[in-house]
Amino acid sequence: MPDLKFAKSTIPDLSGRVVLITGEFARLVSNLAYLPGAGGIGAELTVELAQKTPKRILFTGRNANAAEKTLERVRQATAAEAVTFVPCDLASLESVRAAADQIQAQCNGRLDLFLANAGIMAHPAGLSPDGYEVHFATNHLGHALLTQKLLPLLERTADDLSSADGSDNPPRVICTTSVGWKGGNLDFRGGLRTTQESALLGRWVRYCNSKLANMLYARELARRHSKLLCFSVHPGVVSTGLVTVLKFTDHLFIQITNVGNIITPEQGTYNHLWAISAPCKSIEQGGFYEPVGVLSSEKGVKTKDEKYANQLWEYTEKELEKFM
Repeated sequence: MPDLKFAKSTIPDLSGRVVLITGEFARLVSNLAYLPGAGGIGAELTVELAQKTPKRILFTGRNANAAEKTLERVRQATAAEAVTFVPCDLASLESVRAAADQIQAQCNGRLDLFLANAGIMAHPAGLSPDGYEVHFATNHLGHALLTQKLLPLLERTADDLSSADGSDNPPRVICTTSVGWKGGNLDFRGGLRTTQESALLGRWVRYCNSKLANMLYARELARRHSKLLCFSVHPGVVSTGLVTVLKFTDHLFIQITNVGNIITPEQGTYNHLWAISAPCKSIEQGGFYEPVGVLSSEKGVKTKDEKYANQLWEYTEKELEKFM
């Protein structure tokens, strides 16, 4: 296990700030039904940040029972009561739209931190309720719709902060991706509305495609909405329900290809906590950061960006129009 380090003492006080975290509180199985899963990075971040006296934390997920366990952990860790669970199935755009409306109503005109964290990995071939490949729908489209619905609130917060105190610490949109984006490709000619079945490692290809979309969406969001600080982070290979509930062969694949690199859920929060804590001027707009706080300057980032980023943005906006 790698010796990742992060000083939690550097996490800023969040007094007056509003935080939104999407969480992985459910697991997708072969028939596309959901079963309870272990709380992952989203749950760990919710508990950790609740101790920094925020004005409000909202966290989303599909499983109310798992969410209640997170809320109980919050109650044990702090007297803070401003933590709210918002039901949201990221695979369903109608569910996301409803969640976005609830979030806006509860934010009271402010949103300082948006951690687009939830996701699924290496699940069987299938389509979302809206007819998209299910990894792309859950990991990318759901988050993209939530982001688009919340952009006016995020940018209004940026304007309010700037006019109030000349703040150089704008709202942050932090997208969770992984190094899997390197193996991703995006087919905008109809492939995203198929199950993308493949005889060889198809479930991993589908996952990688969605992680590429996460990384590129953060870069394009940064280009198009410069009032905000937008970038993506890789938490590392974390031993959460995302990994532990995989079938034996996939779990073994993870173990073999990441010998000595699998980290605990607590360590899996470090890159996100760094992303919240690091001074604004030290973070590259649209950057991709590996743990902890290591900016990737690989040629592959630029190559994928030039090939897909604008197409992804335009495709996403077109597909989400009727839900806005």
